Amino acid sequence: MIREPFNDGWRVTRRTSIFELFTAGDGAGAVSVTLPHDAMLAGGRSADGSDGSHTGYHRPGAWRYDKEFEVPASWAGKRVSIEFEGVYRDAMVYINDAFAGQWANGYSTFHLAADPYLRYGRTNTIRVEAQAYKDSRWYSGAGIHRPVHLLVGDLLHVTPTGLRVTTPQIDDELAVAAVATEVVNEGTGTRTVEVLLEVRDGDGEIVAADHAPLTVLAGERAIVRRRAYIRHPALWSVEEPNLYTATVRLTDAGGQVDEARATFGIRSVSVDPIRGLRINGATVKLRGACVHHDNGPLGSAAIARAEERRVRLLKDAGFNAIRSAHNPLSTAMLEACDRLGMLVMDETFDMWTVSKTDDDYARRFPQWWERDVDALVAKDFNHPSVIFYSIGNEILEVGTPHGARWGRLLAERIRAQDPTRLVTNALNGMMAIMDQIPALMAQGSGAQADDAQTQAPDAQAQANAGGPAVEGGFNDLLDGMGALTALPEVGERIAESAAVLDVVGLNYGDSRYLTDHQTHPNRVMVGSETFPTLIDRYWKLVTEHGHIIGDFTWTGWDYLGESGIGRPTYPGEGPSFGAPYPWLTASTGDLDITGRRRPISYYRETVYGLRRTPYLAVQRPEHREHPFRPKAWAWSDSVASWTWDVPAGTPVTVEAYTDADEIEFVLDGTTAARVPVGTDKAYLATAELPYQPGTLEAVAYRDGAETGRCRLLTAGAAARLRLTPDRPHLGADPQDLAYLDIHLVDEHATINPISDRTVTVDLDGPATLQALGTARPSTEEPFHTTSCTSYEGHALAVLRPTGGEGPVTVTVRADGLPPATVTIEVRQPGGTVSGTATRHEPARS
Repeated sequence: MIREPFNDGWRVTRRTSIFELFTAGDGAGAVSVTLPHDAMLAGGRSADGSDGSHTGYHRPGAWRYDKEFEVPASWAGKRVSIEFEGVYRDAMVYINDAFAGQWANGYSTFHLAADPYLRYGRTNTIRVEAQAYKDSRWYSGAGIHRPVHLLVGDLLHVTPTGLRVTTPQIDDELAVAAVATEVVNEGTGTRTVEVLLEVRDGDGEIVAADHAPLTVLAGERAIVRRRAYIRHPALWSVEEPNLYTATVRLTDAGGQVDEARATFGIRSVSVDPIRGLRINGATVKLRGACVHHDNGPLGSAAIARAEERRVRLLKDAGFNAIRSAHNPLSTAMLEACDRLGMLVMDETFDMWTVSKTDDDYARRFPQWWERDVDALVAKDFNHPSVIFYSIGNEILEVGTPHGARWGRLLAERIRAQDPTRLVTNALNGMMAIMDQIPALMAQGSGAQADDAQTQAPDAQAQANAGGPAVEGGFNDLLDGMGALTALPEVGERIAESAAVLDVVGLNYGDSRYLTDHQTHPNRVMVGSETFPTLIDRYWKLVTEHGHIIGDFTWTGWDYLGESGIGRPTYPGEGPSFGAPYPWLTASTGDLDITGRRRPISYYRETVYGLRRTPYLAVQRPEHREHPFRPKAWAWSDSVASWTWDVPAGTPVTVEAYTDADEIEFVLDGTTAARVPVGTDKAYLATAELPYQPGTLEAVAYRDGAETGRCRLLTAGAAARLRLTPDRPHLGADPQDLAYLDIHLVDEHATINPISDRTVTVDLDGPATLQALGTARPSTEEPFHTTSCTSYEGHALAVLRPTGGEGPVTVTVRADGLPPATVTIEVRQPGGTVSGTATRHEPARS
């Protein structure tokens, strides 16, 4: 089938009732957009009239997308359908004002037959309506946030998700690629075609081929299976993500009828409680990052280049696995994981039959879950990066018999379609005993919690990491989560739900790692969601025990909504959950929303054993009277800077992260302190030093010998702008992007983080300014204007091509500084190209 992008020429507006159209006019206020697009982001934020801190104070609403498109007369007698990769939420689709279909879930790929509603040889219209209102616990975005494609082909064709490849037999000399192709004949007569299979390696060389005839009756679906034998296969792994492409062509006496293509990898996956998770026979420990679906300044728009950039930066930071939290990943992100070598736990739902917000998916789940599970498997099937399907996140009913039954239904639905992957569920033990928590809180740190801490030593450490166990308010409840999760009642209540799974995912459940291994020695576990601040303890458990296969931190990348859950809080500021307007981001994550690594990222890299050079950070001196220690989702309130607006001699606390024995802190060449590592926390050394402008160094020693050093310089006054594009050119495809880092630097090119000012960006050429912003966690500035205030000396501009070729000149101005320019070339063909899901090509005569 011809598979064409259907992303240009759309207009979006707020949806109005039929009665309002009489006064406002049809399409009043509509704005031209290119998909993917986030309608909610442009709607603005407010303290009132929004869904509150959950969604970052963005306004809810309902939106309407319209597009005109030409339908040639030659399409009559063809099969025409439309593929939506994701519309948030409750999508209603109309073609030429006739209802064509709907989909409830905002993250599932779905296909609609268009031909019953088309007018051939004329201009046609399509309308998509979507809404978002009190249905998410984080920023959801809204609208057509993932790409759309138009599919046109013969009445006999490969179905849109009908090419599936598995590799059931693999050794060094030979791999078997089992290719199953679903063909449908929607014509009125029996058809016989030749099915030609071709497998190419990463260099484009044919490594296997086969052919067979196929007869399909009118109205029939048939599956043709062929086995390709690939000699000396190049296996797919995190370190070497080798890919192959399978192409299936249907031909008859008149020539080619249809073609479908899928990219796949050759790899094996197994798991057991002794050797853990193995990829191609080698044990792999998962260095995992939970990620939400939004792209920071781009909102929820899943533009291919943005998805790829996130994967690349997460891998550069030391992660080898991603958990989609808590909805299926986009196809573009899966393709990036395939290309770059990132393992994936792809998740279905955040709720089943019990709601977490006023109007969430639970109301649709009983009628839609089967279709959404099928859509997940169809999307993921050929992606070697996907090794887990997660059937849910912190599902409220998993501690009940009926909840366990639902888990079994979901798991078996997946296994019936794809038995090659592991099934897990992110269980939160605290959710399983929600009915008991009020009594436990009333008891304070009573006997039950004490007994649980005795049974699970890690629980006491988790409780002590932030404060008292199970008393006080919501934050204290979180601090005592380890003690609650360790209770025997939790193990009893989740036993049936856990028995459904291949791997038991535990959210904040490390207190069960060892006790459950004693009672269930065949159980394999993964930390499906964990506090970032406790990675030193978690990773020790992961590396020392075969049945614990990895850890997924919350989160790898900061996100919009759940505002302020990771912010350090000081006296008088109130709890971190539900931070007041204008808080925007969760303020947690190893990387901020612009992609810059935060100090916790370097600490984690050190814990993983991937970093030998020490890392140096400084706690903000303005809060010295109330030092903040790592707690739950909040790291210490530190930044990598030795530029502070405080008098010389002001005491400041400095931190160094290292796997060495000692750290020497050196001020302008003179030793200011030499301290052991790990006194208060593993891999961490701290000291209090007097601030003085100049040079601060951290020198690491092991057994008395220097093993590395890190240096911070005091910046002078901001003198100029430094513009750093992430690439010298980009493709003309609007799915490509260029990211431009803007820094305020002194005359020696040192970033000045305390001289923030308004930054304005102008473009000239075939691109548009898709977004401009910073990682400032609390701000009223939108991302879709041409000006913003820098944050810690940094801003990020995102450029999106408009389809033409030529140079794009970017001019940046900042108050009091000379303007700066940079030129980025836009070239054909486009840059990042989607290529690993099933792709259909035009039939050729």
